[in-house]
Amino acid sequence: MADFSEVLGLKDYMGVMMFITFVEGVVPVSDERVLVSEEQFDGVEVVVYQPAQQDASVELRRAVIYFHGGGWCLGSTRMGPYDQLARKLVTELNAVVVSVEYRLAPAHHFPVQFEDAYHVVKHFLQNSVLSQYYVDPGRVAVSGDSAGGNLAAAVAQQLQQDPDQKVQLKAQALLYPVLQALDLNTPSYQQNQHMPILPRTLMVRFWSEYFTSDKRLFHAMMANAHNSPESATLLKFVNWSAFLPESFRQAYNYTAPPVVENESSGPSSSPQRSMADPRASPLLVPDSVLRSLPKAYVLTCEYDVLRDDGLMYVTRLRSAGVEVTHQHYPGGFHGALMFTMWPSDFEIAHRMTENYIRWLQLNL
Repeated sequence: MADFSEVLGLKDYMGVMMFITFVEGVVPVSDERVLVSEEQFDGVEVVVYQPAQQDASVELRRAVIYFHGGGWCLGSTRMGPYDQLARKLVTELNAVVVSVEYRLAPAHHFPVQFEDAYHVVKHFLQNSVLSQYYVDPGRVAVSGDSAGGNLAAAVAQQLQQDPDQKVQLKAQALLYPVLQALDLNTPSYQQNQHMPILPRTLMVRFWSEYFTSDKRLFHAMMANAHNSPESATLLKFVNWSAFLPESFRQAYNYTAPPVVENESSGPSSSPQRSMADPRASPLLVPDSVLRSLPKAYVLTCEYDVLRDDGLMYVTRLRSAGVEVTHQHYPGGFHGALMFTMWPSDFEIAHRMTENYIRWLQLNL
């Protein structure tokens, strides 16, 4: 794990560590309703949850491939709330849930996390594997929260551009997703820059560690002065003055991030190229790519630096003709979905979970 205490204030750092402690990992075990197994899908570790009743004569099942959050640097599907959520999806949807243990930064930088996620989905969507788990090929979704929402969105985009892919996704469910690295000064980044759980400093650190351990990129991103001429051509896709509903713009005035020429003293060109890669920033694809995407569920929270990423994606998906259900929580905060267990058992987390599962029941 990176030493985030170097760049976070003590209060923010201790808050994040307390949150991680509350959602400490568990060893996934089977029970009378859910069969749990640890598998390898194309070399990537996954935890598979499925109904304990294994009967090939029953109706084929739904499936949800889930990517956990944690800024590509932290977290695990074995954390208590993720384990609890997977079991709930299995029992309420009669679904198979594949929770993906993708590799983490700083030991592994982009595109490793994306590639792990993509390989798992490609493996699972083989007809032989779907048959093994009694899954209906027409009822598979990708989903994830925060950085996991980023991976789910990126995988959905790349999969539908793969000419060799026969089985396609039916849905994508993105829970307060992070979707772009080009403008880290949107209204939600400004409004919520000191918000607990995910202050702006931590989100910027997650982004920089995703790409490189070179601290120069972190400092450039903190100043929102990290765009190269290459990424600058894509700023039109994250122009919040065009894509944010007026009520969320408030009194903020749009200023395009500055463009910095590559210099030997600046961040290396490789991370700058990665920032312009839609596999890292799914908001950067043109409308022609968005048009063929599966229906989407997008959850956003008012008190979240990532709020505007989700809002802009909703606007762009709808403009491209994609069916989108958007649920915004005016009292919500980043990571709220994880607060379903003692000692942090919040009503809003249960409400989010119920609405998310209800959407999957109706759309998957």
